[in-house]
Amino acid sequence: MGVEAQDRDVTAARLLKSSAKNSYDPYVDIDWAAPLAEGKAYMPLERVSLYGTDLWAKLTPEQRIELSKHEIASIMSVGLWFEIVLMQLLARYVFDLDARTEHAQYAMTEIGDETRHSVMFARTAERLGVPRYGVPKVVHRAAKVFGATAAGPSMFASVLVAEETTDRLQRSMMDDDGIQPLIRSVNRIHVVEEARHVRFAKEEVLRETPKLSKAALQRHRLRTALVAFGVIDSMVDARIYRSVGIDPREGRAAALANPHFHETRRWMAEKIVPFLRESGLIGGRSEGIWRRAHLV
Repeated sequence: MGVEAQDRDVTAARLLKSSAKNSYDPYVDIDWAAPLAEGKAYMPLERVSLYGTDLWAKLTPEQRIELSKHEIASIMSVGLWFEIVLMQLLARYVFDLDARTEHAQYAMTEIGDETRHSVMFARTAERLGVPRYGVPKVVHRAAKVFGATAAGPSMFASVLVAEETTDRLQRSMMDDDGIQPLIRSVNRIHVVEEARHVRFAKEEVLRETPKLSKAALQRHRLRTALVAFGVIDSMVDARIYRSVGIDPREGRAAALANPHFHETRRWMAEKIVPFLRESGLIGGRSEGIWRRAHLV
């Protein structure tokens, strides 16, 4: 076994031990029958996409809370969909590994985590009683190709973008008494388990990126930037605005022009952007895509 393989297994052994000690079953660890709390938001109101706009000013306090419910449900629905894509990626990744290694076994453990997370998010949306939200058709079609072909540093970098942006939002809520208890419980479970996934993906990025040629680096930068744009731009399904009587096209246009929403996107990406820049996966021409997405 080479030095790199040994290093991978050392990390994996540590993550497997953590998984054994700190894993949750959402069926058991969340009280799905508990009533929703009246008057509590479902996400920080200052992070809702219309916050600070003229449309927001016209909403009643009750409508603002209702919109927060639909917006967090949309973010969770897109998150669970992306985790399904991640499961495809990890299954393909493990396909070529030696299953006897701890590195492979941790990757399989992560697939199990993501399965539970997807079910947890789906049950949350169901409990909130919202319509089905999701990504646009063009993103859905592109993900089929990405899930079947992505590999190398950009695969793990794309995972990090999706996980770290949502993690930033979830960490801001899980200890906030003003947020619905159900949402806080879901966020707490996800934050604890995703910390292991982030560590696993970051180490793969750091190991594999230095091996890339200049041309390959540009390709991986572009793929990462395109996925980052697709993920962040799809989190808020425009149909959520119907919940408070706003036309979806008008709501989306207002959100996309909203400097508060731009700042929320940058805030969500604040932890992952420096890491990807330092590792070489943000830079060159592809950086314009990150700027257009308001992630840098």
